[in-house]
Amino acid sequence: MVNGIKLLLGVALSQNVAGHIALWHPSMYGFNQSEGDNRPVDPLANYTFDRWWFHDHLDYPPNPGDVLHLPVGNNVTVELACHKGHTSYNATSGGPIPDQGQPNSPCPGSPSTQWHAENEGDVTGCALGIAPKSEARQANPDDFAIFSVNHHCVWTKHTDFAIPANMPACPDGGCTCAFFWIHSPDSGAPQIYMNGLHCDVTGAKSDAPALAKSQVARRCGYDPATGRTGDPNNCTIGAKQPLYWYQKERNNMFEGPLDPPVYNDLYGFKDGAQNDIFETDSSKQLINAFTLSNETSAPSSDATQSPSAISSTPDATTPVSPAPAASDAADTNAGACSAKSAVLCIQQAVTVEIANTTTHHEANWNE
Repeated sequence: MVNGIKLLLGVALSQNVAGHIALWHPSMYGFNQSEGDNRPVDPLANYTFDRWWFHDHLDYPPNPGDVLHLPVGNNVTVELACHKGHTSYNATSGGPIPDQGQPNSPCPGSPSTQWHAENEGDVTGCALGIAPKSEARQANPDDFAIFSVNHHCVWTKHTDFAIPANMPACPDGGCTCAFFWIHSPDSGAPQIYMNGLHCDVTGAKSDAPALAKSQVARRCGYDPATGRTGDPNNCTIGAKQPLYWYQKERNNMFEGPLDPPVYNDLYGFKDGAQNDIFETDSSKQLINAFTLSNETSAPSSDATQSPSAISSTPDATTPVSPAPAASDAADTNAGACSAKSAVLCIQQAVTVEIANTTTHHEANWNE
């Protein structure tokens, strides 16, 4: 009788879990907020800042001691799933849901379109970002830097993220991390995914460099969907912010609904650990100069980006990171400062400096 009840419960749950993805871990904000109209797996689109930031789960922090540990120079394996019942944390969701003979599927029993991929080649990558803030409420969007990317995501429940070997230690109380994902435009509506996490770096070296100030990522890679050639000179080299897109406010990406920004080579995010995100003595001054120029110069539009109706106007009361500087599609020599704004010239100087001071600066191209 008990087994029969469990079977019926599993079937009922399995019929109501298809679609969308979250990174499930006890360190997640909203880990126990799995019901109602704001589940961690729900997509985020056309929302006000307080609604999309941390998935509006800042009032549901993890329990004390629940931390996602990030071992420097190694991988952290996380669980991506459409329902907590498909993860090893299923006890807090009423028990495991049958895996339908697909133990490593993010949504067993469902087609891949339920996690927004027509097939394995349609995945666009996902990422982990970190802010050196022990209190999540003190973290702002531009405090985050993407430190690890997995191009083969979302496709499997157990997903590895490589941690840079030079990651510095967190402040007392740990850091604030987040999972970010934007799926392919051919398998679902325009939207982003974000789950906040309480995290801590383990095994950090005492002389590890600090995280550099993160900048807005720029479209620069080969686009397989359109066949458009990439331009390595247009890449943002160094620490990059997450892709905040398609919300009512606080966007830093302004692409249209059929042209989403993604966490792969198209925006200069290489697969694995992001080893170019750290400060160097010689680049710090240039990075600060670039930041100052951004704050004092009106941002210009990028010819490669088409603003959407809902994301073209940032929140007037809160500063946002600027849109990328102007780029003429006919001008393939993006490194020619004489033809660019002062802001872009400074960024290119930062790019060259960082490229000369790190052994992990190569961009990945698929041309």
